[in-house]
Amino acid sequence: MNKQIFIILGVCLVIVSCKQLTKATDFITQPTEKEIYARDFEDTDVVFNTWTKNFEVSKNDSLKINLPYLEQVQLHSTNLQSYSYNINLSEGELFNLQIESDVDSIQFFSELFKIEGDSITSFKSLIKSKPNETNMSVPIKESATYKLIIQPEIYASTKASLKIFTSPTYYFPVAGKTSKAIQSFWGASRDGGKRSHKGVDIFAERGTPVIAAVDGYVSSTGNKGLGGKQVWLRDGLFGASLYYAHLDSIATQSGKKVKIGDTLGFVGNTGNAKYTPPHLHFGIYKGYNSAVNPLPFIKNAEIPETDNLFVAITPKAIIKNSVANIRIGPSSKFDKITQLKRNDTITVLGKQDDWLHIKTGDGQKAFVFKTLTQSLP
Repeated sequence: MNKQIFIILGVCLVIVSCKQLTKATDFITQPTEKEIYARDFEDTDVVFNTWTKNFEVSKNDSLKINLPYLEQVQLHSTNLQSYSYNINLSEGELFNLQIESDVDSIQFFSELFKIEGDSITSFKSLIKSKPNETNMSVPIKESATYKLIIQPEIYASTKASLKIFTSPTYYFPVAGKTSKAIQSFWGASRDGGKRSHKGVDIFAERGTPVIAAVDGYVSSTGNKGLGGKQVWLRDGLFGASLYYAHLDSIATQSGKKVKIGDTLGFVGNTGNAKYTPPHLHFGIYKGYNSAVNPLPFIKNAEIPETDNLFVAITPKAIIKNSVANIRIGPSSKFDKITQLKRNDTITVLGKQDDWLHIKTGDGQKAFVFKTLTQSLP
């Protein structure tokens, strides 16, 4: 009897020691949510291996979406689906993913890749979902095409919504205004085509405060050249330089540290803007004389909303018209992949406004206009 007790105690100590060792190792290696989840499965588990393969296959999907985007989905325990989208993102944007489901315990594994290569496509992972988190945010450092893959846990059964949108990395530089006040954009022709606009013009009443769009320090101020009264704000020690021009007056000084929202000056039309209404010319420079489009850095976020996040979606449907165009994105503006014929069966993965996210009988993922389909019982 005592021997059995010692054996049980020994096993318990081994288990506790293993758990402590795992925790210590995890603290150092910082495993992803998906890596932790995979520990519950054996290498020989057929379902798990199929689920893992589906994630890799999703990298080759060509579906495209424009942001902001909201898709309502209904997951069924018999499916091992993943959701993948190609998205064009611009330097200066903050990429955001928010997943909400009516069952809080369901796990979603998400990963954002930058698509690289010309003849051979490769995928550079930028961020993976963290344990116990369904939201994701990552600043975009380079304008390019990115791929987002979202994969629910195995046997997941729930209704959910996928919100994908961007927000600015900088605060808007004119007090009380939004990006709707921008009336002249990056690249617009200047001086009869001799040069192009290296910023955006934000129109406001004379004397409206212009404010620090980021924490940093004032690198210089002055009244000179085309910009007239101007302020240069450095984003941190080695970051970009923010250019505020055509000010009516300056309210800061070189070398001063500032916080987001601090007043730097006031809207005017000095310099070569003396014949235009008062506005702020706002530019961003990275390195010597290397201007970048500032709009993605300050454009106000459009967060997709709906009255009902969770909707019932029938998993099977048929094409009810003689033919139906299927496309790579949820709009008639996206390219057509092919056509389906009447009574072709499709698997419905989700719904985006009047479009269905589908998978055809041969495994092709696409979008089709909802009215061209009929749900099956």
